[in-house]
Amino acid sequence: MFRSLFLFIVAASSVGVFAQNGPPGFDLSSSGIRIEPDKRVMIVLATLEAGRTTNAAGESVPVIKTPLSTEGEKFRELLKSDLAALPVDLRQKISTFLVAHKKRYPDQTDAQLVAPFISMAYALTPPPDLADPVVTIDLPGNLLDVLDFAPLVREFYRRSSFSGNINEYVKAYQKAADGRLRASTGDMASEILSYLNTRPRTTIIDRIRTETKKPKGKTTLRNVETRERERTFTIVPEMLAPLDTVNFVNVKDEYFVIVPAELPPDRDLRFSEARRGFLQFVVDPLIYANSKDIETIRQLVKNLLDERRKIDPSVSPDVYLTLSRSLVAAIDAKEAEHSRVKALTAQARQRIDTLKTDQEKRAVVQELEKTKAGLADETALRLSEDYEKGALLSFFFAEQLNGFADSGFDIASSIRDMLLAFDGTKENNRLGQFAEAGKRAEEARKIAEAVRAARRKDPEATNSIVENPVTNRLLEIQKLIEAKEYAKAGAELKLLRDKAPGDPRIYYSLGRVASLSAEDVTDAEQLKARLLEAKSAYETVLKTSTASTDKALLSLTYVALAKIYEFYDEKAYAEAIYDKAIQLGPVTGGAHKEAIAAKARLVKQQ
Repeated sequence: MFRSLFLFIVAASSVGVFAQNGPPGFDLSSSGIRIEPDKRVMIVLATLEAGRTTNAAGESVPVIKTPLSTEGEKFRELLKSDLAALPVDLRQKISTFLVAHKKRYPDQTDAQLVAPFISMAYALTPPPDLADPVVTIDLPGNLLDVLDFAPLVREFYRRSSFSGNINEYVKAYQKAADGRLRASTGDMASEILSYLNTRPRTTIIDRIRTETKKPKGKTTLRNVETRERERTFTIVPEMLAPLDTVNFVNVKDEYFVIVPAELPPDRDLRFSEARRGFLQFVVDPLIYANSKDIETIRQLVKNLLDERRKIDPSVSPDVYLTLSRSLVAAIDAKEAEHSRVKALTAQARQRIDTLKTDQEKRAVVQELEKTKAGLADETALRLSEDYEKGALLSFFFAEQLNGFADSGFDIASSIRDMLLAFDGTKENNRLGQFAEAGKRAEEARKIAEAVRAARRKDPEATNSIVENPVTNRLLEIQKLIEAKEYAKAGAELKLLRDKAPGDPRIYYSLGRVASLSAEDVTDAEQLKARLLEAKSAYETVLKTSTASTDKALLSLTYVALAKIYEFYDEKAYAEAIYDKAIQLGPVTGGAHKEAIAAKARLVKQQ
């Protein structure tokens, strides 16, 4: 999962009447979403690359060096040609500033040090001027710390060769972004909007009252003018963006999420803080649209904030900001829980349909309820974490969202009812109410992290507590598959599935057994049944996948599923699924090459 650095610049908003959006349906542009590089960010980060210092061995090294994607590292090498001829005096001034800045924040990583410089980029005007903001009084402190770096950015742009190459760099950035980044952005946005059953507000119509006095009379003419403002959410692909960090910047009606231009195979915006940024884009105007109702609970919320600020003075006293952040936190946690529960419930129903005895069916239901309880605990922990950061109404909104996804209502039409249901007395001890659930979730996280740590240490090894029994049994069943004892292998896999219902490897193996057993079938109906069984198993792998699911397993699953669609001559859909495998990249043990070859074959047939 990406770490995040949220950088709110000028988030001023006014209450207005929202323009109607287009008809239902989702695509990036109609939802106010753009994917495009920003020259200001490019220039600022390139200027940072020029800073040099001397290490303990007397070697010249970068002052700030963040981890980059593979394409980002290549671009860093290319950038050295721009920096080679940089005037010595300018490089020295840049280096001096960065060394001093780094000393002021010795506990911060290089990625954290870079974050305020990205904010500063959005305070500047577009190149070539790169002028400072007219008003600086409302800028946050971390941005003011680096605003004095802006003159060096302007000088860098004027005196280096970067300005002459920037248009070519923009093309390279855009080309990289048109791969997995674009697809991942679409998946993230559509997933969120489907849950909320809404569309983002892409325009706001402000009503402004004006007064005009007649020159020779005392009569004052009063009028109401309407002004339309556009709202945008921009994914900013950046070669020099730190690999594991999402930077979020909000400037009035513009929302920017800065991410690596090349999204590596093991990164997905659906599981990153880019998701929070998009939720903020969707939620902010909904909160301000209900300002009249917010005023009725304003004092109650303010009382909660005042009490919390006695414990943590860094919590914002802004009621509207608190409401917005709380609703974002609640949606983020509840949507994640809902999507997992929905997939696991569908999976359990499929299993129950294959069972004969009530005892077996009850066991499946009990296992599902246990899993759902664990997911609810994780939601409680996430809400507690956001509560402690100032989202004091996160639990309140989470309660209001119970059952929301299945209601079919648009979140925009539901906010008012939520606000009117607010009772401040219930919010006094939220952390205490969910303390036990939080402890259980923390323990589950520790176990999951132990598994990931074991994988990082030895990819072939598994955690003995959690995974060895399943892994060993799968290896044993693999011998049955190799011996073409498909009926026995299928039966053993279903028994294993009942013991470990959440393991996607089992469903992949079930799909593989069904596919292999179909190869020698001549009866059309029997063949169809086997392929449908395989298709269902492969789809279950994808439905239940999470950020930690093995990318190689997903790659193999996509290719296997695409083959089934190709068999039934649904070539367009098969090609789209092969694309999913290709987008994962050449992960070890995956089917990247096979996917490329299969897609090329389909393209030739067109």
